[in-house]
Amino acid sequence: WGEPIPIVHCQNCGIVPLPEDQLPLTLPEVQSYAPTGTGESPLAAITDWVNTTCPRCGGPAKRETNTMPQWAGSCWYYLRFLDPANRQAFCGVSAEKYWMGTASAPGQATPGVDLYVGGTEHAVLHLLYARFWHKVLFDRGFVSTPEPFFKLVNQGLILGEDGQKMSKSRGNVINPDDILVEYGADAFRLYEMFMGPLEMTKPWSTKGVEGVYRFLGRVWRLFVDERSETEFEQTLTAHPGAGPDLLDRIQLSPRIQNVSASPAQLKALHTCIKKVTEDLDGMRFNTAISALMVFVNEAMAWETLPAAVLSSFLVLLHPFAPHLAEELWSRLHAPAPSAALPPQVAADADSSIAYAPWPSFDPALLVEHVIEIPVQVNGKLRDVVRVPADISQPDLEAIALKAEKAQPFLAGKSVRKVIVVGRKLVNIVVG
Repeated sequence: WGEPIPIVHCQNCGIVPLPEDQLPLTLPEVQSYAPTGTGESPLAAITDWVNTTCPRCGGPAKRETNTMPQWAGSCWYYLRFLDPANRQAFCGVSAEKYWMGTASAPGQATPGVDLYVGGTEHAVLHLLYARFWHKVLFDRGFVSTPEPFFKLVNQGLILGEDGQKMSKSRGNVINPDDILVEYGADAFRLYEMFMGPLEMTKPWSTKGVEGVYRFLGRVWRLFVDERSETEFEQTLTAHPGAGPDLLDRIQLSPRIQNVSASPAQLKALHTCIKKVTEDLDGMRFNTAISALMVFVNEAMAWETLPAAVLSSFLVLLHPFAPHLAEELWSRLHAPAPSAALPPQVAADADSSIAYAPWPSFDPALLVEHVIEIPVQVNGKLRDVVRVPADISQPDLEAIALKAEKAQPFLAGKSVRKVIVVGRKLVNIVVG
């Protein structure tokens, strides 16, 4: 299998390449792929295609019946993606320079394919051949970059729960279909990214899937009205055959309101935006998901949930749990009978979350205005005080000396020294 080799064998001229006006050479329809028993390709039996004339002398000739190996076409596929409709060349010069980065100003683009993600087994197979083909094309002047790929990331293997490589003989293979049925695609997807750093080899844990499944449940409960969900579950229990329209009866939580976010809520959101954005850029998916979990934990304690804040959170969640994020987005942005949602939220009622712009964070909202300082007495932690972030050292010393839980350890003793370590620690030395 593979592309036909545009070569003919002539008794007079020997091996002759086809001229460009006879390209591309196309394969014939083959009725039988059974081995010939002679070591020849099944193409050898199609005499109408094999027998031809020599493009050089016009005499009888036979086409080459071997085809390119499967590695050939897959070695330069990324170049064809740049200009797939071009019928005169595998890739136009301007398209190649634009997409491969050499047409950009210095420092504005990476040379070659920006990012290649693949298993380590590719290093001695596909990547080796792709690099060889690319360098041949570079030497011939068909591509503008000496290397095909700018950044390579090898993802680690997912082992069985026993820590061994999955194999049927060991009986430790995890069937993804079973996970999808039990927990859904979002939980499966989320867990694979939450298992640990992308490059590390990691053992599978079904309990881990259960953990992220519970997290998605918390996200759902953050958005929906518990009373209407309870009614839904009761109705579904009484009428197991009820249609999916029954889900529409679950209403948004009354805590979601068209209100301005508090400074604490804005800080929580923008901290999450910053962390998730930076971690996605660095392919640190597990820590990005941790940031989403931290946000949900904080939001669960809010008395009122600003709709605009939740809308931005869903955009952050979407790459990790697309189905749940889309469902909640459609509910949050659906026209509400009581103009409870802000115009910028309601305006997106008919739009998929996939088209929503990625949120940006405001560094000014991330500044800590109040910090916690541990207070020690003779090197042992006795209290923690909350103080303004810009507090002066004398004021910090005075507050530490009045720390409530430290008083029993200061009573009747003389303070010999108060040691302030930046804005991180206060140690009161008594004797």
